[in-house]
Amino acid sequence: MILSRHSPFGGPVRATLKGGAAALRPGFHLEPGMRVGLYGGSFNPAHDGHAHVAETARKRLGLDRVIWLVSPQNPLKSSRDTAPLAERMAGVRRRARDRGMIVSDVETRMGSQYTIDTVRALKARFPGVKFVWIMGADSLATFHRWRGWTQIMRELPVAVISRPWASLRSRFSPTARRFAAARRPAAEAALLPDQMAPAWVYLHGPLNFASSTALREGRRKRKK
Repeated sequence: MILSRHSPFGGPVRATLKGGAAALRPGFHLEPGMRVGLYGGSFNPAHDGHAHVAETARKRLGLDRVIWLVSPQNPLKSSRDTAPLAERMAGVRRRARDRGMIVSDVETRMGSQYTIDTVRALKARFPGVKFVWIMGADSLATFHRWRGWTQIMRELPVAVISRPWASLRSRFSPTARRFAAARRPAAEAALLPDQMAPAWVYLHGPLNFASSTALREGRRKRKK
């Protein structure tokens, strides 16, 4: 199966899934009609701030499941600072204990490097599932740097959860400005999974100040 996308950085980019989407074995099962959040990241390491984003989205959007997509490697970050996948998966599992949370290495299974490929593959594998992309406001601030970012916005609804220090920057980001007309009121968050993309909400809530960068810096200092 060939998944094609267009990037603001050049022409079309293609990724191949051997055997097609039907042959993909993601390691989890979803039923048509389910409302499912996709929460991607390197989670290097996972922390309470990540759990806050996932839980806020699950509750406010009325999701049946939230799938933590632990990426093999973030293309925008250095591989030198990225812990092994198994270590990061274990860290996520310690924080995603709710029965509605699924921790997945499906991007490694399918050989996907970019979110747009992952989204399209899962939509093809699970027709009838109402997917929503979940991200913190810090990701929205730099979302225009993601490969195929405009296509992602048009593939599925997006829920953005407020994060410390990023709220103002994210609300005036290139993505927020370009898709301003597609923004829905936070009061209608529970309706988002049923919306046709592009559609997105910005959800405020109690802020959690944990960050992966701070945790990695703390580990480095303890090793010295």
